[in-house]
Amino acid sequence: MSDNTRPVRVRFAPSPTGPLHIGGLRTALYNYLFARQHGGTMILRIEDTDSHRFVPGAEEYIMESLDWCGIHIDEGVREGGPYGPYRQSERREIYLQYAEQLVGSGNAYYAFDTPEELETVRKEYESRGETFAYDHTVRERMNTSLRLSAEEVSERIARGDQWVIRFKMPENEEVVMQDMIRGEVRMNTSTLDDKVLYKSADRLPTYHLANIVDDHLMEVSHVIRGEEWLPSLPLHYLLYRAFGWSDTQPEFAHLPLLLKPTGQGKLSKRDGDKMGFPVFPLFWKSPTTGETAHGYREDGYFPEAVVNMLALLGWNPGTEQEIFSMDELIAAFSFDRVGKSGARFQPDKARWFNAQYMHRRDNGELARLFQPILKEKGVEAPLDRVEYIVGLVKDRAVFVSDLWDLSSYFFVAPTEYDAKSVRKYWKDDVPARLAELRDALAGVEEFSVEATDRFVHEWNESKGYVIGQTMNSLRLAVVGACKGPSMFEILYVVGRDETIRRIDAALAAIHPEA
Repeated sequence: MSDNTRPVRVRFAPSPTGPLHIGGLRTALYNYLFARQHGGTMILRIEDTDSHRFVPGAEEYIMESLDWCGIHIDEGVREGGPYGPYRQSERREIYLQYAEQLVGSGNAYYAFDTPEELETVRKEYESRGETFAYDHTVRERMNTSLRLSAEEVSERIARGDQWVIRFKMPENEEVVMQDMIRGEVRMNTSTLDDKVLYKSADRLPTYHLANIVDDHLMEVSHVIRGEEWLPSLPLHYLLYRAFGWSDTQPEFAHLPLLLKPTGQGKLSKRDGDKMGFPVFPLFWKSPTTGETAHGYREDGYFPEAVVNMLALLGWNPGTEQEIFSMDELIAAFSFDRVGKSGARFQPDKARWFNAQYMHRRDNGELARLFQPILKEKGVEAPLDRVEYIVGLVKDRAVFVSDLWDLSSYFFVAPTEYDAKSVRKYWKDDVPARLAELRDALAGVEEFSVEATDRFVHEWNESKGYVIGQTMNSLRLAVVGACKGPSMFEILYVVGRDETIRRIDAALAAIHPEA
């Protein structure tokens, strides 16, 4: 098993076959948290040996997604490093020698079966109501180097026959494995087939061989990956043993699946499309099909909120704390508190996390993010004014895009008035009382929050009016609806002259029968 004293080196090893799913992003995050907690190294390795599934732009998308989330790579395609190259297609010359080494040690063999021959055997099994598996029960009856003479094997290879190298799975052996999340895992090799490790057709390894060889050569100390790879763990253990690398093999952690909001099945793009939430970090447009997918960034989420949400999808800090900075996550993270069962994705919780980060955001930063929206609406306003307004309304916002609906009346006078509020608050002698207040406010020189608050209350008391009626009619006139923060904050921002104009406009436009 691994040596716990060696430096921590982890790798995130996605395939560039499309946009990075948030399940993959969570895998990258957990690798990153573990590496940083232990002063280790975070590697990004691109596993692009499956040329048929390669999608242009996917590799760049992966790196941009990690950058956006603040997951910093120490060694990788872009960063370089002493264990490169970090793109598997650039390492293709490495793998054949290791596959041949396994053949030489008796742990693997050549198989020359054609697709037609394999299909014939499958149909024979199906006719008997059985399922064909290429395993210890058939390998010595197939066209393999276990049955053919060494001379015939050499002849076939020399004349260009297609072949693969398969792992020779031991018969009836109990493989005992350790997982950092699941504890001891056992599996009998009799239930496993002889996996293909290398194919002569494209001179490329399969995932199983390339993965093990690269992790060994890159001195990876811990393999943290999705639960879907757990069935491959016995093969990987046996490959390390076959190579004689058991003493330096990494420790393994298989993360729980991200489940649909219903809790039934793995979270997919279709779930997001159906329910209106992203399952990818960034917007994606397929260069081949033109199909698009929503991204958390473009939908208005803060990267810190996405990271915080993902961290808690499968990991429990053991406290009531829910909001964590990246540094706090690094300090608190532990595989002891990562669950074994799938984590159900909750779109409303994602929005809740973003709202929390929205409310904590610096007003100046939010004002700068809000400026393009204001420009789009034809509004020009000093940054300090926008900053003040943002501070008044951000606690009601989930996204920056919500700020306009929450604050438009600060910038633009209402032209319509909420009908329900009109029916409730604009009746009897209320308009006449508001006209009186309008004349009184026109004479107020200081229009600060404190000054207008004191003046309106004193004036209302002197008149013997009901303060609620006064304030609601004033709000309706200035805002256009009975919503928003403190009325006196609104008056301060809008200013005396604009307040008077808005009251005049409301008195002229609103009629009780409305």
